[in-house]
Amino acid sequence: MALDSKTVETLVEIITREVLVALEEREYAQIHPDGSLCKLECAEGLCVRTCFDRVGQVVSAGADRLSSRLGVIPQDLNLASMIDHTLLKPDATPDQIAQLCFEARKYNFASVCVNPTHVALCSQLLKGSPVKVCTVIGFPLGATSTEVKVFETKQAIQNGAGEIDMVINIGALKARDLELVARDIRSVVETSHNAGAIVKVIIETALLTDEEKTIACLISKEVGADFVKTSTGFASGGATVEDVALMRRVVGPDVGVKASGGIRTREDAENMVKAGATRIGASAGVKIVQSGGGQPSAAAPSKGY
Repeated sequence: MALDSKTVETLVEIITREVLVALEEREYAQIHPDGSLCKLECAEGLCVRTCFDRVGQVVSAGADRLSSRLGVIPQDLNLASMIDHTLLKPDATPDQIAQLCFEARKYNFASVCVNPTHVALCSQLLKGSPVKVCTVIGFPLGATSTEVKVFETKQAIQNGAGEIDMVINIGALKARDLELVARDIRSVVETSHNAGAIVKVIIETALLTDEEKTIACLISKEVGADFVKTSTGFASGGATVEDVALMRRVVGPDVGVKASGGIRTREDAENMVKAGATRIGASAGVKIVQSGGGQPSAAAPSKGY
């Protein structure tokens, strides 16, 4: 059967990428024969390499230019099961958190996403429910130390969190201190995975160039994160279709992409899913599912984070 030119181009691109990655890995093995484990990921014209010692600690990380890209866009539009029902306002009260949990149970959202101080309450209110408790670490600036992020993570998991949304060290990324960025994420990932929790890495796309977004996503993938996430909702912008599509191309089909920040309608959410998102962070979750024919309920908080 004859292949069209687009299919041939895609196949050539994938094969080229795999060959280049294999060559890079072989070259590195020759330079570093000490048995240290290194992972190499390439996308959007960049390759990122992160190396770990024998106990899994990050020892180095770097990025180089390479022409290649790869990605798969999921098509599942079952939105309720993809929504992290979110309330991260600093003035949120326990009553509002309880309402959030009620709505999450009613509409079968994936999780509630709350600040760490509310994790224990949500865990109690959602006991026996499939709805997970998600919390944020290093939020919203990402500028706390790795040790503080690890402590926050441990405490949140002890209080019942099953999903951890951490903010990267944005300043370190922009300064190209990639070893610090990788170590920061890796420490939270190890702590979470050891306790059975998953990690979504917030890269804060509004503050990054496309190259920096690509590097952040590749590092997150290399150190074992489960998702990459667009935004905190507290920066100068939130999720965009373009950023979600970029992130999906970079991480490929095996890592989740969470679109968060400014998603207020069903159309917004569906566009993010079509671009490659597998999770949606929104405080307007009730409005989103109602517009698709759901049952009426109390209004969700108005902000998009």
